[in-house]
Amino acid sequence: MDRTLIGKSKEDYLEAILIQINKNGACRSTDVATQLGFSKPSASIALKKLEEDGYIIRDDWKIVLTDSGREIAQATYEKHAFFTGWLERVGIDKKTAEDEACLMEHIISRDSFLKIREYLKERDPSLG
Repeated sequence: MDRTLIGKSKEDYLEAILIQINKNGACRSTDVATQLGFSKPSASIALKKLEEDGYIIRDDWKIVLTDSGREIAQATYEKHAFFTGWLERVGIDKKTAEDEACLMEHIISRDSFLKIREYLKERDPSLG
């Protein structure tokens, strides 16, 4: 699957769901709306589309990632965490690093990300 075809918005939603599950043990639609700064109705529409596309399952109040949804969420979050840490390490303030890592995570392919990460880790093993 070429996950670059799903788009930034869906990746952001899946990443937010993963973060909420990791943080709270479960995720509700209101958690996603709050984290992303969207209205509950907007989040509900997006979540319905993610469910139709097979990335999530809504079980009563709880949102569960499918295997494909979890794969995309984890890959997106992995890029975000790496780029945020790296940008902060080179002296960029936390807020800017977060914002720019969020942009970078969506435009770079998995292959390019892995090569960049490996290259930087060879020079600085403390990078995760």
